[in-house]
Amino acid sequence: MTDTLAEPGLQTSSTAIAVAHFRAKLALETDASDVHADLQDGVDFVLIDTRSQLAWDQGHAAGAVHMPTARITDEVPGRYPAGTRFVVYCWSPGCNGGDKAALALALLGYDAKLMIGGFEYWAREGYPVETSSGTVRRDVDELVGPRSTGLTTSVAGISCDC
Repeated sequence: MTDTLAEPGLQTSSTAIAVAHFRAKLALETDASDVHADLQDGVDFVLIDTRSQLAWDQGHAAGAVHMPTARITDEVPGRYPAGTRFVVYCWSPGCNGGDKAALALALLGYDAKLMIGGFEYWAREGYPVETSSGTVRRDVDELVGPRSTGLTTSVAGISCDC
């Protein structure tokens, strides 16, 4: 197989490159399922919704705090001690606002992960969404998660076992 992705002269095997890539990716990214499980398990981190006030008011992941990216540099150091871990999200996979927020946190010296899929996948996977009307749960979109088996009261309780 021709390695069209390797840099010329690179003497590292494609397996080693893949291992390094995916380790780095998993160190910097997480998904809605893992974030929800970690929140349920009491893992110590701050979930930040980086979207606008209007977007936040429309609905946000239960347990998140609202802090648009433009406010991170000024507000985080005064609110959170060194060593605080963060998970950030924006709208969807088509939005890089979460990446910008994670970068801002990293530049301040904090550990930050991006919740891939953003708010869109949080909601589509059936996790709790807080709105001005209270907490709601959507049915799981079958394109992003398994249907309910009838054995649980919440379809969001079903794991994809990835």
